[in-house]
Amino acid sequence: MTNPSSQVVRAVCPGSFDPITRGHLDIIGRAAAVFSEIVVAIGRNTTKNYMFDLDERIRLCQDAIADLPNVRVAVIEGLLVDFCRQQDARVIVKGVRFGSDFDYELQMSQLNRQLSGIETVLLPAGREFGTISSSLLREVAYNGGDISPFVTDAVNQAVLAKVGR
Repeated sequence: MTNPSSQVVRAVCPGSFDPITRGHLDIIGRAAAVFSEIVVAIGRNTTKNYMFDLDERIRLCQDAIADLPNVRVAVIEGLLVDFCRQQDARVIVKGVRFGSDFDYELQMSQLNRQLSGIETVLLPAGREFGTISSSLLREVAYNGGDISPFVTDAVNQAVLAKVGR
């Protein structure tokens, strides 16, 4: 029998990361402490209006996770469950902030499990950054607010450049 502690367990942390926040990094870092490898999977959603294009989001995510040796960034093409199979990932990790997040993620996890057998681990958001979202931070930045406590320096500078400050 194989020792479970010696098995590589790769997990996927999916999202649009527009931009990546300290809340995202909290979930990614906590997942990196539990699983062997983490793939930060950046999605493309044709119905979303992004602040940053895909290449910019990749660069900002790579910069933000640079100090996590077992974490890498990749782009999701198609369904998340297909991406997970391609990456040989057995787990999806999602952060949840509120009950509404849980309700949505529970539905998605059940569907993903039915489609592929992949498991989903839901991590509660940390207290410090649990109420922030990328869309909320974009709105604050567009209206002249300071988002620097909630993002890395590189992300803050990129956001300031986008909003013309």
